[in-house]
Amino acid sequence: MNGARGRDRQGCENCHVEDHRKRQWNGIDAVNDGNFHTEEKIREERVEKEKKDRTIEVQYRYSAEPEIWLQNPLVEKFKRDCEEMGILLSKEQLLQFARYTDLLLSWNEVMNLTAITELSEILDKHYLDSLSLVKALDPAWLRSGIRMIDVGTGAGFPGLPIAIAFPEAEVLLMDSLNKRIRFLEEAAKPLSNVQAVHARAEELGRQKAYRGQFDLCCSRAVADLRVLSEYCMPFVKKGGVFLSYKSEKAQEEIPAAAHAIALLGGKLERTETFSLGESAQQRSLLVIRKTKETPNVYPRKAGMPAKEPIS
Repeated sequence: MNGARGRDRQGCENCHVEDHRKRQWNGIDAVNDGNFHTEEKIREERVEKEKKDRTIEVQYRYSAEPEIWLQNPLVEKFKRDCEEMGILLSKEQLLQFARYTDLLLSWNEVMNLTAITELSEILDKHYLDSLSLVKALDPAWLRSGIRMIDVGTGAGFPGLPIAIAFPEAEVLLMDSLNKRIRFLEEAAKPLSNVQAVHARAEELGRQKAYRGQFDLCCSRAVADLRVLSEYCMPFVKKGGVFLSYKSEKAQEEIPAAAHAIALLGGKLERTETFSLGESAQQRSLLVIRKTKETPNVYPRKAGMPAKEPIS
């Protein structure tokens, strides 16, 4: 009798272990208010998560009401700020920014695109900041049909605002996270001058189709200038420009990056420092001219530029 009870008890323990293993296999070893999820519940949750990953419900808050968007005082101020920089935005372009804003805020609810969600800050700190490149580069040149690549574009800054404001430019958005590329492809649908590519700069910069093929390479990525230079300079054709968006502390990075910039075939042409928007945030644009070809050994393999910056 005792032996039978022992076998029953052992059998129950084995069932419990097996059930625990199944939960671990399904990626969930969770207790909800003291009760284990059933396998059916786990499957339902997984299906719902997959649906959410595939389809994001966009709330067309701004673009659904064009006239209200166009008459919004914040949008009117954004338009005036652009005009002061020499950028004249049409009604169609302003509505493209409305759609971009709707997509940005909707997708941001399910993935990390931006910590900035107030309209006033989106207009100033994302859109206006992206378009501030005209403080360093001739707008006429940007309208001349240049090819541009935005390295580490994230949610599309600065590349997408530039593509909206300068439809003559051919813009390639590059990011290492595929989920961001999905967002960028959706955001760029109305624009015929934009493409997005999922890649690491260290790998794409070695490919013949991209190396030395761009008139302009921009990056607003937060990284050491030495690292950014190794990421970006290989994409720029001789005579072209690498434009680095930086804070007012850019001057602190320049001396340490001087050797790397020269080694990679560049020369710091000038630095433009200015205040931007309502917040009067201090910004800097570094104009680095490509004067000679980047040596074939650069960029180094993935991870190396950040791990061991050129010194």
